[in-house]
Amino acid sequence: MKFAYRFSNLLGTVYRRGNLHFTPDGNCVISPVGNRVTVFDLKNNKSETLPLATRHNITCVGLSPDGSLAILVDEEGAALLVSLIGKSVIHQFHFQKPVHCVCFSPDGRKFVITKDNVALMYHAPGKKREFNAFVLDKTYYGPYDETTCIDWTDDSKCFAVGSKDMSTWVFGAERWVNLIYYSLGGHKDAIVACFFEENSLDLYTISQDGALCVWRCDTDLDGLKPRPPKDRAEDKNESIKNLGEEFIEEPKGEEIHGKATTNEKERREKVKYSRAAKYFFNKEGDFNNLTSAAYHKKTHLLVTGYASGIFHLHELPEFNLIHSLSISDQRIATISINSTGDWIAFGCSGLGQLLVWEWQSESYVLKQQGHFNSMVSLAYSPDGQYLVTGGDDGKVKVWNTSSSFCFVTFTEHTSSISAVTFTSTSYVILSASLDGTVRAFDLHRYRNFRTFTSPRPAQFSCLAVDSSGEIISAGSQDSFDIFVWSMQSGRLLDVLSGHEGPISSLCFNPMKSILASASWDKTVRLWDMFDSWRTKETLTLNSDVLVVAFRPDGNELAVAALDGQITFWDHENAVQTGSIEGRHDLQMGRKELDKITAKQSAKAKSFTTLCYSADGQSILAGGLSKFVCIYHVKEQILMKKFEISCNLSLDAMEEYLDRRKMTEFGSMALIDDGAGDEDGVAIALPGVKRGDMSSRHFKPEIRVTCLRFSPTGRSWAATTTEGLLIYSLDSGLIFDPFELDIDITPSSVRKVLSQKEYTMAIVMAFRLNEKKLIQEVIETVPCNEVDVVSSSLPELYVEKVLEFLASAFETSHHLEFYLTWAQRLLILHGQKLKTRSGKLLPMIQFLQKSIQRHFEDVSKLCEWNRYNIKYALAISQQRGMKRPAETSESEEELEDSNSDYLMEEASVHS
Repeated sequence: MKFAYRFSNLLGTVYRRGNLHFTPDGNCVISPVGNRVTVFDLKNNKSETLPLATRHNITCVGLSPDGSLAILVDEEGAALLVSLIGKSVIHQFHFQKPVHCVCFSPDGRKFVITKDNVALMYHAPGKKREFNAFVLDKTYYGPYDETTCIDWTDDSKCFAVGSKDMSTWVFGAERWVNLIYYSLGGHKDAIVACFFEENSLDLYTISQDGALCVWRCDTDLDGLKPRPPKDRAEDKNESIKNLGEEFIEEPKGEEIHGKATTNEKERREKVKYSRAAKYFFNKEGDFNNLTSAAYHKKTHLLVTGYASGIFHLHELPEFNLIHSLSISDQRIATISINSTGDWIAFGCSGLGQLLVWEWQSESYVLKQQGHFNSMVSLAYSPDGQYLVTGGDDGKVKVWNTSSSFCFVTFTEHTSSISAVTFTSTSYVILSASLDGTVRAFDLHRYRNFRTFTSPRPAQFSCLAVDSSGEIISAGSQDSFDIFVWSMQSGRLLDVLSGHEGPISSLCFNPMKSILASASWDKTVRLWDMFDSWRTKETLTLNSDVLVVAFRPDGNELAVAALDGQITFWDHENAVQTGSIEGRHDLQMGRKELDKITAKQSAKAKSFTTLCYSADGQSILAGGLSKFVCIYHVKEQILMKKFEISCNLSLDAMEEYLDRRKMTEFGSMALIDDGAGDEDGVAIALPGVKRGDMSSRHFKPEIRVTCLRFSPTGRSWAATTTEGLLIYSLDSGLIFDPFELDIDITPSSVRKVLSQKEYTMAIVMAFRLNEKKLIQEVIETVPCNEVDVVSSSLPELYVEKVLEFLASAFETSHHLEFYLTWAQRLLILHGQKLKTRSGKLLPMIQFLQKSIQRHFEDVSKLCEWNRYNIKYALAISQQRGMKRPAETSESEEELEDSNSDYLMEEASVHS
C-alpha cells in the first residue's frame, strides 16, 4: 500500500500537436499532450490527464457524437479506442501508415480515416456487441496526393475529403444512384479545410494560400436516390465465389475509385456543383499561410488561423469579417468550436499554448502555456497546495495541485532557471538562475520583491533556504563559492569559500542551523550557521558529488555521486551508515546516435536528483533515464521502479535499437543522405543536454531532472521531458485490511452500528478498511455523541480517523460535521499525538491542507455575503423615508451615525 503510487496527472504541458475537440456539452476541451490526452473542464476549472498512453506522440483525435468514445492515432498509425467514461483502452488497432484525420459521422454509425491519398470508412464501434471493433466498410480512391481533412453532411449520407493536390472530393457514404463521387477544383494550393453547410450538400473549401470557394449543389440531401439492391442470385454466386478467399485473407470491404474526368453519359442525372463565389483572406497585403480552420454550421461562423498567430472570424456565406486578433507569434496548428458556438479553442504547437476564446465578449475562458523548453526544477509548498516549476526558458510557473492549472508566471529572469523553492510561509518563492540573480516572489501581490546578487557576476547552480525562511544560500558553478543573504534586509551576509569545484547542490538541515554543500571536488561540507559559518565537517567521497538531501527529521544525510552510488551519513559523527549501488536500476536506453550499447553507456550514468519521502523511511531517486526508483533507506533495497514514459518519440527509450533501422554500416540515424562528401550526421558533443537544436529533425531525450515528495506524503512529482508528472496513492482500488478478523464483515459492522455502539463500529470499519463503509459509520454518529466517541477511541485509531477526515474534506459537503470531529480529536488526544509528531507530520499537513482550502473558499464567500447583506439592510432602512430638501448638518450627522449603527448591527446578525 505504501508504494501503490499511480500516475494521476500531467501538468506543465497543455498541448503538443494534433487536433483539439470540444465535448458534446461544450464544457470540456480534449487536448493531445505528447502521447497522452488531457481533458480540461472549463466549467469547474479543472484538468485531468487520462491514465493511458500511446507508443508515439498523438497526431489526431476522433470523438464520437455522444462523447463516450475517442479514437487516438499516433505518428506511426497505431490507434487506441478509448472510453472517456471508464477512462480505459477498449481496443487497439494499427492502420499501418500515418493517419492525417479521423472523423465520426454525426449519427455515430461510421467513421472515416484518411491516410496517404485514400479515405477508409469503418463501422463505428459501440453500437452493437462485436468481436472486432474496427470493421472496414468501404475504401475510397480519388485524390492524387495526401488527404488533409474530412467533413460529413448532417444526415451522414455524404462526406467530403480535401487533399494536397488542390482538389476536394465528395463521396457518398452509401452507393447513391446520382452521387458516388464528385471532384471539385478551383484552388491553387493545398486544401486546409472543407465544410458542408447545415442540412445541405453546399460546400465551402479553404486552401493554404487564403482562398475560400463557395460551392452550390443543385440537389438537396433528400434528393439522393438509393441504389437498388442486387439480385439475390447474383449475391449468392458472388458469395460462393468469395467463400474460398475469405479463409485466405480478411475481406477488405467495397472499393470506390473516383475519376477526375468523366464522360457526358455519366454526368447526366447526377448531382452537379457550381462555384457561387470565391473570396480571399489576404487582401490587406499581410500575406501568410492559412494553417487551420473551423466552421460552426448553426451560426455560420468561420474561424481561420494563420502561420503568424493571427485568427479571423467571418460570417458566411456573405464573408463579413466580425473581428481578428493576434494571439501568438507562432502558427495556429488547430482550431475547434464548441456546440453552442460561443467558445473557440486554439492550439499553438510551437510554444505549447492552449487558448479558449469567447468571441462575443472578446475575453479568454482559458489561457495556458507550458514551459517552452524543458523543466529543470520543482518544489512543493509546505501545505502541498501549490507546485512551483522553473524551466530553461527562464520562467517560473506556479501550479495549483487541485485544479492542475498554472495561475501565475514570473518572467523576470533572463536566463535558464537552475533551482526553485518555497519558504516555510508558503507565500514566498525563491528562484536561482544562470543570469546571476536569486529572486524572491510574493504570492499575495504576484511581484518580485527581492533580488539577490553576488559582488562579482556568478552563475547560480543551486539554492537552499533555511526552515525559518530568513537565510538564503546559493552555490556558484564558476567561482566555486557559496553566497549567503538575509531575506529581511536583502544584504549579502557571507561568502563561503573552500570548495575546489563547482557547487552542485545545497541543503539546509530542517531541524538545525547546518548547511550541507556538495561539489564536484568529491566532498560534502557541513557549515554551522551559528558558529560564524565555519566548516563543521568535511565528508570525502570516491567520486564527484551531484546531489545532497537531508531526512525530514534532520538526523540523516543522503548523497548521490557520479559513480552511481547513494550513500547515507550520520552527519553528527561524520560516519557512513549505508550505501545503495543504484546504477543498474537506472536501466539506460540507447540513443539513436550512440555508437555503443546501452549497457556500456550505463556505466557512466548516475542519479541526478534525490528526495526523501515525508516520513523519511524511503528515498526517491531519478536521473537520465525513464525510470524512477524508490529505495527503503533502512533495508537499502529497491522497493519499486516507476516507468515514467513509454513514448518512443523520445530518444533513449529502448535498450536495443530497432533492427529495421540497423544496416551493415550501423544505425540509419547516423547516415545522412544529403551530407555528400562530409562526415555525415554530426555526433552530439559530450555533456550536451538537449541535443543539436539547429538540426532539422530534433528528438528530445528522456530524462528526470527533479523529484519531490508532497509534504502530505500522498503524492510525488517529477519534472521530465514529458512535463510535470504527478503520481499519487490510489487507495480506492486496493483492499488493504488492518488486523482483520473472520467475524468482521460489512453486515456485522452495520449490525453493531444499529445497536448504537459507535466506537466499536468505527474500530471494526477501520479494521476492514473500506472507505465507503468508514464514511457510512462516521456519518451515522450523531453530533452530540462525537465528544464521547472521540474520547473513547483507542489511540491507534485516532490517527486513522484523522487521516480519513483529511481525505473526506476533499470531497464531502458535511463541512461542519467533519470539522467538529477534527476539533474534538485534536483537543482530546493532542498531547499524545505530539509525542509522535515526527511520524504523524505528513498526516497533519494533509489535514491542514484540506481545511485551509475550505477556509479560503468559505471566507471569500462569507466576506462577499456580509457586504451584500449590509448593503441590502441599509437600502431597506432608507426605503419609504422622505428626506426634506434642506437638512441641517447636525441632522445629517445623526442620520450617518444611525446608518452606521444599522450596518454594524446587520454584520453582527450575519
